[in-house]
Amino acid sequence: MNAPFAAAALQPKDFKSGYKPVWCPGCGDYSVLTGVTKALAMLELRPENVAVVSGIGCSSRIPAYTNCYGFHGVHGRALPAATGLKVARPELTVLVASGDGDGYSIGGNHFLHACRRNVDLTYIVMDNHVYGMTKGQPSPTTEPDWRSKLAPGGTGLREFHPLVIALASGANFIARGFSGDPNGLAALIAEAVRHPGFYFLEVLSPCVTFRPEQRGWKEAVHPAPVAPTDDPGRAARRLMTDDGFNIGVLYKGSRAPFTGMAAAPTDSPEDLECLFRL
Repeated sequence: MNAPFAAAALQPKDFKSGYKPVWCPGCGDYSVLTGVTKALAMLELRPENVAVVSGIGCSSRIPAYTNCYGFHGVHGRALPAATGLKVARPELTVLVASGDGDGYSIGGNHFLHACRRNVDLTYIVMDNHVYGMTKGQPSPTTEPDWRSKLAPGGTGLREFHPLVIALASGANFIARGFSGDPNGLAALIAEAVRHPGFYFLEVLSPCVTFRPEQRGWKEAVHPAPVAPTDDPGRAARRLMTDDGFNIGVLYKGSRAPFTGMAAAPTDSPEDLECLFRL
């Protein structure tokens, strides 16, 4: 009698496609891709059971560079596409790749409601505080006094604070990683997939082409000085005083994820018809 077949454990390279990334040399997104593939191998998933969804931008190229199912959507619309996919196919592991422009500007409203719905998704946002794909315009997270050829005097606008917004909107898990630590990033992504509900992972991913000063992030990042909390009030106080470089899990909620399954109707068609009779 033949022994039962056991699938060989997959390696990170098994989750990479044959397409060569076209990011700029030194871009942090290379390490994010490495973190994603390491996490999927760590979780012992199969490529055919994983879907990676994205919108538009440098970070949103990630689906093409993985060997999983992928969907490259329109600008800012990755989250609604991923939400529909997960609700329709709950057995799939769904990751969403985005950037600070795609996710917080044109996609900002979808971000709020994805946190509120708490569908079991892992949302990875590569934040470099600039629009890198379209040549260096300020993004929602750009510092108000950052000067460039496209914003000579800076924007003068307060930065968008995604972690605070995510907490206020109902995200079930909030963390921050750094592209310069792909192993730590892989561990955060793996934890995200295991945790039920909407997991928001902000990844500091330097754009050394348009913001070369971000090379200094390597010295600025540090482990969060406190353990994760499940208390939204305590998490809010931490996030409001955060220096932007705390790395690790910052909030870990326990809200049940939304599955899209509504309760069975209690009224018959005849009962409903009576409500509309004149």
